[in-house]
Amino acid sequence: MSNRIFYVLAAGFTAGIFVSSFFKLGFSFFLFLLILSVLIFVFTKLFAESKTPLILLAIFIFSFSLGILRYEIKDLKNIGSDLSGLVGQKITIQGIVSDEPSIKEQSVELVVISKGDKVLVTTSLFPEYKYGDLVQVEGKLEKPKNFSTDTGNDFDYINYLAKEDIFYQISFANPKIISRGNGSLIKTKLFAFKNAFVGKINLLIKEPESSLLSGLLLGAKNSLGQDIQQDFRQAGVSHIVALSGYNITIVAVGIMSVLAFLPRAVSLSFGVLGILAFAIMTGGTATVMRASIMALLVLLAKATNRKYDISRALLLAGILMLIQNPKILVFDISFQLSFLSTLALIFVSPIIEKKMIFITEKYKLREIITATVATQIFVLPFIFYKMGLLSVFALLANVLILPFIPLVMLLGFLVGMIGFASTFLAIPIAFICSLLLSYMLKIIDIFAHLPLSSILVKNFPISLMILIYGIFLIIIWRFYTVNQKNSETY
Repeated sequence: MSNRIFYVLAAGFTAGIFVSSFFKLGFSFFLFLLILSVLIFVFTKLFAESKTPLILLAIFIFSFSLGILRYEIKDLKNIGSDLSGLVGQKITIQGIVSDEPSIKEQSVELVVISKGDKVLVTTSLFPEYKYGDLVQVEGKLEKPKNFSTDTGNDFDYINYLAKEDIFYQISFANPKIISRGNGSLIKTKLFAFKNAFVGKINLLIKEPESSLLSGLLLGAKNSLGQDIQQDFRQAGVSHIVALSGYNITIVAVGIMSVLAFLPRAVSLSFGVLGILAFAIMTGGTATVMRASIMALLVLLAKATNRKYDISRALLLAGILMLIQNPKILVFDISFQLSFLSTLALIFVSPIIEKKMIFITEKYKLREIITATVATQIFVLPFIFYKMGLLSVFALLANVLILPFIPLVMLLGFLVGMIGFASTFLAIPIAFICSLLLSYMLKIIDIFAHLPLSSILVKNFPISLMILIYGIFLIIIWRFYTVNQKNSETY
């Protein structure tokens, strides 16, 4: 019964947040559901003969109401803002750059906190802005607007920014730097180390290979440029430069594969250290921490082979992340990719692996290809819904690229770290790493430009995506149920 209560609580809370992401339900509806759940519970205890179904219904409605409440509390950030009455006017504000600047091809985006409000400021590439800068910004204050993507899909830019409590923007600004070093000392040091690390990579590896490596290691996909990013989408390999649990798991599994000759506990420990080092190196942002937790759960699943316990841990981790920020459920693609790819690695990979016994286990090749196929199949409906682009050769492109990614990431990490001590010693490693990166870029270029390499799928319905995942979950449940019965038989 306790297990059912846990799953019902999780399902109800998640459903409440999910529905609230599309419909404004309000505090009144929360109170109505809360009272309804109490009434059902009291009625069940006093009068009902079959108590369990009604008690579970009451718990579901109760947790659903809590999901609505958490979402409504998140939206309170936008109420009573000092800037709300100044939209459409030219204003001057002072504030601190609260996160690492996001560098685009021809502009820079800064998140500036001014009197408790976050404002997205778009400006030119120079001068160079840093986290912790106190800046003065002058420009027209505007509300963000939604827009259509290159594939014709509508992008909810308003809620994409709102999940980070950003409700205002100033474009074409020219901020003046008043002072530096006003942010957290720890974050300042982490970002400084990250930038120095990227600098060593750029010194030792030419473009665009260095930008690809930065994307693989740090999720810095903006440095790739629009043309190459489009090639990644066409070839179906965009996920390799997205900060997700899958991306970070590759780091850990790569380290463990290299150290496979050591006892399993030792190689697992180094895998965990690799994840922690990755999180620190990328600045320890909320997105990275969420993805790192997902990656740690995958390693735990591999180490213990107790998928039932890991599933509860994964669900609990997801619920805690939603409590911290409920808007990531629908509006944070990194969280969604992390959760789906983690599910695929834990539950779908073993199903696929049973069909791939013809592939050698040497060099972890079967494991890598199985993980590739499993994640590709499992995230496909989500990619349809979000991006509206079907990459016809995505599976083949991934199979040709992903086996090399652990090695590339390891070599890239060594290039940056050894480069701090000696540029000369890092050159041979950088040369090998550059060759592998060039190979990957060539594969992507070939598959992106093949005839009919991608098919546009406009307005893929969310109901169909949910239906497909429902079918996936039934298949997974049946597979493990049958396996459990067979193991009990023998």
